[in-house]
Amino acid sequence: MSTVTTPGTGAHAVVPEAVRRARAYLLRVVEPPSWEVVRFVEQYGPVEAAELIRRGEVPRGVGEKVHARRGYDHVDADLDAARSVGARLLVPEDADWPTWTFGAFEAADHPDLAPPLALWVRGPGSLAALAERAVAVVGSRAASGYGTHAAVELGSALGAAGVTVVSGAAFGIDAAAHRGALAAGGPTLAVLACGVDRPYPVAHTSLLERIAASALVVSEYPPGAVPARHRFLVRNRLLAAIGSGCVVVEAGARSGSQRTASDAGALGRPVMAVPGPITSAMSVGSHELIRHGAELVGRPDHVLETVGRLGIDLAVEPSRPRRPTDDLTPAALAVHGALPARAAWSVERLTEESGQVADVVRSALTELERRGLAEFHHGLWQRPGPTRRRDA
Repeated sequence: MSTVTTPGTGAHAVVPEAVRRARAYLLRVVEPPSWEVVRFVEQYGPVEAAELIRRGEVPRGVGEKVHARRGYDHVDADLDAARSVGARLLVPEDADWPTWTFGAFEAADHPDLAPPLALWVRGPGSLAALAERAVAVVGSRAASGYGTHAAVELGSALGAAGVTVVSGAAFGIDAAAHRGALAAGGPTLAVLACGVDRPYPVAHTSLLERIAASALVVSEYPPGAVPARHRFLVRNRLLAAIGSGCVVVEAGARSGSQRTASDAGALGRPVMAVPGPITSAMSVGSHELIRHGAELVGRPDHVLETVGRLGIDLAVEPSRPRRPTDDLTPAALAVHGALPARAAWSVERLTEESGQVADVVRSALTELERRGLAEFHHGLWQRPGPTRRRDA
């Protein structure tokens, strides 16, 4: 039996060539996602399932999914086209297939969220390793300057932390997130809605080359496949599955990013969103997600804490300016609040204004004076003037 060796992390997996060829055939004849075909392959194995499909000896549900293309046996051409651009076919039998990650499809048991039968991948990365710590960053193609800046900063911070930035290489937020990760020297992965040999959009040819040179460009569509609207929506489930969480940076009222967020939620992934100006049409979708339970992302630390390692990737509390009164006791704070700024009062008057007994007021005034927060003049107390006040 002929075999091929597939690169991965750790031990290499030797997969029979017949298995790889069968799955290449299946990717050509089946338009994903299809639980019917996935279950059929699980029952018979990829080689026998492919042969039964070729002969048309399949249950009705499977037949409806493959009837139009079951005669399209382009395996050799597809494998050659992939090799010509440095791509390969990754199958579930390979060592670097993200079995644990794609287990979310089975757990979700959603009719529109079937796992891929195989994936065409271009680049040196291991999909299993890249998916171990990964976040999907998605958003509007018509991104604002604010959204683009936020996506670059997010991609850069995640990349610097060694987290794989997963996106779709589209204009706007996707491209900004990829570029942020690349600028930080971090891993980034692009999932396409067309063949991996077909740069889309064409304007991002150079960006896709950079991604393929360092990590992976991924697609379940065979080489030469053209992008289509429905394929972008189907592709989004892979973005959601590969990421340990999904961040929507900017999204309009009818954005495909909301579909990705919906798929992520159905797969049990945390959904996050970056808020924007309430006057921006590009933030309507993000705000709706937050209103319906998505976690608000104010800075990259929030994302790392949400998807990171328990007890390790914790968001650092932002530094807050300290006031001279921060460490005062409640009683001293009440006395300080009673001190006049433009007059001077007796202990008796301060007792009345602060609601504290005289002994407490005297003790508090001594502490306030020590801290430079009160001054005593001719038997009366007042706050120090701006030029005389000392910080505690």
